[in-house]
Amino acid sequence: MVPFLLEDKLKERGGKYSQGSDWSSYVMEDGLLLTGQNPQSAEEVVAKILSKIK
Repeated sequence: MVPFLLEDKLKERGGKYSQGSDWSSYVMEDGLLLTGQNPQSAEEVVAKILSKIK
């Protein structure tokens, strides 16, 4: 068991945290960094990667 939430630690250290609805696609993009919230985001992440390499 982890005694803290990762979200809280990121915010404490000045990080930007955001999230989408549970069980839905949620993708964040910062320059060349792409990240998806969960497996439902995989298709959207792949589409963004493909658009970047074209």
